[in-house]
Amino acid sequence: MANDVKLLLVDDNPMVLGMLQQALTPFARVVTAGDAADALLKAVDDPPELVVCDYRMPGMDGRQLVEKLKSRPATANFSAVLMASRADIDERLSPADAADDYLAKPFFLKEATRRIKRTVDRIALEKMAKTAPSDGVVRGNLSQMNVIDLMQSLEMGRKSCQLKLNNEADKCEVFFVEGQVKHATYGALRGDEAVFKVLRWTGGNFELNFEGKTDQETTKLNTQGLLMEGLRLLDESQRDSGGESAEDRAAGASSASTSSASAGSGAPMASTPGKREEEDDVLLDN
Repeated sequence: MANDVKLLLVDDNPMVLGMLQQALTPFARVVTAGDAADALLKAVDDPPELVVCDYRMPGMDGRQLVEKLKSRPATANFSAVLMASRADIDERLSPADAADDYLAKPFFLKEATRRIKRTVDRIALEKMAKTAPSDGVVRGNLSQMNVIDLMQSLEMGRKSCQLKLNNEADKCEVFFVEGQVKHATYGALRGDEAVFKVLRWTGGNFELNFEGKTDQETTKLNTQGLLMEGLRLLDESQRDSGGESAEDRAAGASSASTSSASAGSGAPMASTPGKREEEDDVLLDN
């Protein structure tokens, strides 16, 4: 089930545009444009919450499009992801630009989808927070946004909060400070082990209390480290039992869900595509 996040996808390459549209449609309301002029018209008609745009296009380039949209009050409130070559990212673009994240071309379709979905999830979470009830607690189902997506969104948004996870009789509490996990409990487990335990959950509910605080610090790894190590442990468990890998299961959960300060510099995801996945993936270039 898709989020109600409005995503404007802009690329002058019809093949890249079509494949990204198909991959992102399960996660957002996607509108496409083949050039910056068309994108401007569509943005004015229906202001997007996320713009995913190619940098090098005939006429107005992607950075100019983002700057023009940002300069207009009616279209200024959006996040941006720019797709560009590594040379352009290193030499022509910088963190001072308006983009929240950069995708270096060429890229694999699955990795690009995961990176863009992380921004979609952050926007969806912020929208949920704005419409929270009077008690200020955001409530949702893990079929809407799974544990990995939640944690990545909180890290990317540098959120400080208390995350409560409930799955039948099992309960877990995770405390974040500026996007980093500082304390977690799951029954008798504390710290990293408590977080590893809930990454395998595929059902249940969550609550986010942005007033929730703790003085305890029981985790050793940062948020990305917890996710990477947790997925590694799940992979080992799945291999031992002959089941699918944790990465495949996490990707499947992300496909079913609605959907860091380092995101602006193109930070890696908690899981990166392996060799077998790349063999089944599509490499997209200009």
